[in-house]
Amino acid sequence: MSITLKQLVKILEDELQPGLFKDYCPNGLQVEGADKVQRLVTGVTACQALIDKAVELKADAILVHHGYFWKGEDSAIVGMKKRRIETLLKHNISLISYHLPLDGHQELGNNAQLANLLGWKTEGGMEPGKARSVGSWGTPEKPLSLEVLGDQIEEKLGRKPLLIPGGDHEIKTLAWCTGGAQRMIDLALDLNVDAYVSGEISESTVHFARENGIHYISAGHHATERYGAKALGEWLEEKYGIEHTFVDIYSPV
Repeated sequence: MSITLKQLVKILEDELQPGLFKDYCPNGLQVEGADKVQRLVTGVTACQALIDKAVELKADAILVHHGYFWKGEDSAIVGMKKRRIETLLKHNISLISYHLPLDGHQELGNNAQLANLLGWKTEGGMEPGKARSVGSWGTPEKPLSLEVLGDQIEEKLGRKPLLIPGGDHEIKTLAWCTGGAQRMIDLALDLNVDAYVSGEISESTVHFARENGIHYISAGHHATERYGAKALGEWLEEKYGIEHTFVDIYSPV
């Protein structure tokens, strides 16, 4: 079964509502390929390895969280960018990307899927007044230590997290935002939660956590964001009948 590319993009726009977000890149269709989509590949980042796998799988479109044309990057299509786009165009494969809208979706998004995976109960968003916050807060299944939370994350994500203690207190509440959102730790502090989980870490985040008494867990940018695009692809397959394959291109970051 197939749908038109135009229909697919409209479905995604209606579901993810990119107009609600002020983002760092264009959301939606970034490179136009075949008019019809029967086979869809999803992944985290539109790297060359993912594109090559999509070619091998004879995909009509690729749907990712990290696409192209980021604010501040050189707009010239040369080198790595040229090779990637050249491969897409040569094989008539569309590239569709949703960044913050995929973080913020309350069921299919990266943060919602991470919570499902780890058994966290979502109580609300990290950003006050936003209908679709890119971060969430809530509670674990039961109070636990920082070390036990770290063990759970390692078991589920297959990657050992970096744990920064903010004291010796138990974790009864926590906030989380996948990817490179370590700087949202100040919002977690405002929510008065015991711990904050994100993907990356910067030097200043260590001191912020220690001096403000909030645990910080750096669980990996790629590791925390493998689940939104996959869930979205599975939803499209179930609802619209297109073939879907999630391809996980390993990244240690």
